[in-house]
Amino acid sequence: MTLPSLREILRLPAFRGAEVLTGHSRLDEPVTWLHVSELMDAWRFLSGGEVLVSTGLELARASSEAREAYLRALVDAGAQALVLELVQWLREVPDEMLRTARLMDFPLIVFREEVRFADLTKEAHESILRPHLPPDAEHWLDGLLDALVETGRSARFLEEQLGPILSLPGRPRGTLLATLQALFDCQFNVAETARCLGVRRQSVYYRLEQLRGLLGDLDAPRRRMGLIVALELLKRAPTADRV
Repeated sequence: MTLPSLREILRLPAFRGAEVLTGHSRLDEPVTWLHVSELMDAWRFLSGGEVLVSTGLELARASSEAREAYLRALVDAGAQALVLELVQWLREVPDEMLRTARLMDFPLIVFREEVRFADLTKEAHESILRPHLPPDAEHWLDGLLDALVETGRSARFLEEQLGPILSLPGRPRGTLLATLQALFDCQFNVAETARCLGVRRQSVYYRLEQLRGLLGDLDAPRRRMGLIVALELLKRAPTADRV
């Protein structure tokens, strides 16, 4: 799986209106995740490649030295960019932060109007977790599914990815498969998944725990890709074999 670049993230609809102030030469570097945080020590939670989003609440209260140290710490921790909403707490980027970002060629991005951080994270994470292939590989999934079927490996692949669920009786098997599909369709947003399925959030949480108990880690990108392919492969199976 190829991670999206910062430039690709900024092209998403939710990021319309984003203004890149510094670090233009680094826009083609990959983004591993997007975090929303107001903490001045947010760098402690980064592993590299993340975009940090903030309203500037704590930055507005901090000293010039603390703000500069904050930005340098993000760079040292491997952050890919800092996104600031210049609406409530900050109306302009502090001079020392702008100067430091330019000096370190670090992407500093701003919104001058209020944005929904939930939309930013949802679209960014969806982009990060889905496969990114060249423009001429639009039908990669169909090709992969065809290859699995034609080489006789589809049954084994389904067993490897969804075996514990497929071995269940019809009703719980159908319920968990539908829930897993809805979770992917809703980017694992429990509230959206509950609305999609017409059930309570608690039901989704309960089923999610069941899925993790049966399938293990559902958060790793490689694991999610395997499950996505398996679910699509299952749709090709005869109706009697699906539930």
